[in-house]
Amino acid sequence: MGIVTALVRSTFLVNAVYSESAREHGITMPQGQLLCVLMGRPYGMTELGAVLRLAKSSLTGLVDRTERNGLVRREPDPRDTRAVLVALTPEGKRLAGEFYAETCRRIEQLPAGLDAADRDRLADLLGRVVTDNEVPPVFLDR
Repeated sequence: MGIVTALVRSTFLVNAVYSESAREHGITMPQGQLLCVLMGRPYGMTELGAVLRLAKSSLTGLVDRTERNGLVRREPDPRDTRAVLVALTPEGKRLAGEFYAETCRRIEQLPAGLDAADRDRLADLLGRVVTDNEVPPVFLDR
């Protein structure tokens, strides 16, 4: 299998696990991504849009729906009175932690057929691809 096929198919595999975990936690995959990003810290809307690679209207809808579910809140940005930060609520923190732990557990099982050295090598190579392409921290390292 070539590199393109392997990367694309592995993306589909990880997305399927991510979607299933999100569904079981009563959220959508984009909401799961939002919660995982916000685990690190609150984000401004512009920065959040760049990290999630969403257009402003799509991001606004995502934040609105997640806010209605009581998982995030908008709060004033102390550095810019015209802007808001999106932060996790206590319920959002709880759910984000559960979703993150379960999703990590499931994804860690995907390369179960590899020995420890191959798993380390795979992590190193994928980490370099991510770093070289400046992928934002949409999922924290455990």
